[in-house]
Amino acid sequence: GEGKGSSYLEPKDFPELKNDSFLRAACGEETQHVPVWCMRQAGRYLPEFRETRAAKDFFETCRSPEACCELTLQPLRRFPLDAAIIFSDILVVPQAMGMDVQMVPGKGPTFPEPLKEPDDLQRLRAKVDVATELDYVFKAITLTRHKIEGKVPLIGFTGAPWTLMTYMIEGGGSTTHSKAKRWLYLYPEASHKLLKQLTDIIVEYLLGQVEAGAQALQVFESHTGCLGPAEFKEFSLPYLRDIARRVKDKLKDSGLDNVPMIVFAKDGHYALEDLSESHYEVMGLDWTIDPRSARERTGGKVSLQGNMDPCALYAPKEQIGEIVKRMLEGFGTRGYIANLGHGLYPDMDPEHVGAFVEAVHTHSQRLLKLK
Repeated sequence: GEGKGSSYLEPKDFPELKNDSFLRAACGEETQHVPVWCMRQAGRYLPEFRETRAAKDFFETCRSPEACCELTLQPLRRFPLDAAIIFSDILVVPQAMGMDVQMVPGKGPTFPEPLKEPDDLQRLRAKVDVATELDYVFKAITLTRHKIEGKVPLIGFTGAPWTLMTYMIEGGGSTTHSKAKRWLYLYPEASHKLLKQLTDIIVEYLLGQVEAGAQALQVFESHTGCLGPAEFKEFSLPYLRDIARRVKDKLKDSGLDNVPMIVFAKDGHYALEDLSESHYEVMGLDWTIDPRSARERTGGKVSLQGNMDPCALYAPKEQIGEIVKRMLEGFGTRGYIANLGHGLYPDMDPEHVGAFVEAVHTHSQRLLKLK
């Protein structure tokens, strides 16, 4: 193209993909080794991340395509990961709906004016123009697809409706999510109204990410664990299913290729069967689930992703290798993407992350040779 600057933001003529093991595993195809990436692999555990981001406002960073691109690429320079995930945050969606969210040091994301009662839903934008409000994420994805030079696939993501709803009502992190759950019991209609509004925006947001260049999508239902099976079936599952089905239908209608979709319902051990029949190619698992039982319960309907306890990275490197080996033996090498059962913590040693990635490649290659 003419001049580097502008052509980088065109979602076309992307470099050819050199390592498609992650995409193949997501679709249950054979791979040379088990692919591996880490949730929160772009983050504060890397000194170069802290240098880049020092004293900058978190959401300001999210709104800079150049910063997001740089932060997304940092872990790839260090480790032979098999996928990258765009640097962003799930709370950009409530922001697009007109809510104020601030990142408070030592406290995390905070909504100064959370939703308290159903009347507060009127404060949300009635119609969100996703293309305008979230264009900075799309630009970051397109820029990163060019700069990643086809090294590995790029994953886009979103928070799921229930998880976003909890933040919007709690006003931040919570252990019980009791304010949000109070809505489910007191105001089921208003809850469904909000969840439906979130779903509509998320579907458009995910489609925009694919149009911008995302090669896979992950939906984070991080707050499954505070729901019982009945509440999950009413207030989470239908929306998760709806998102996958609608995104796939619309990609087909637009003549775009289908992209693998991953659902990560943390602590949703009671929902494995339901989730394996929800139009997602891949199910992300947390560390509380036994790999063999997950395989059995999902009956080979989906690929699986996970699920090493992030805290295992505090172990000596040799021990990390042993833990990984057991995990691979439990999941098997087909239709499997190695990952942690949740995100990396800021005080983790990058060398131990490297040991994890290396162990996945080494042990899986050995297991594949034995076949």
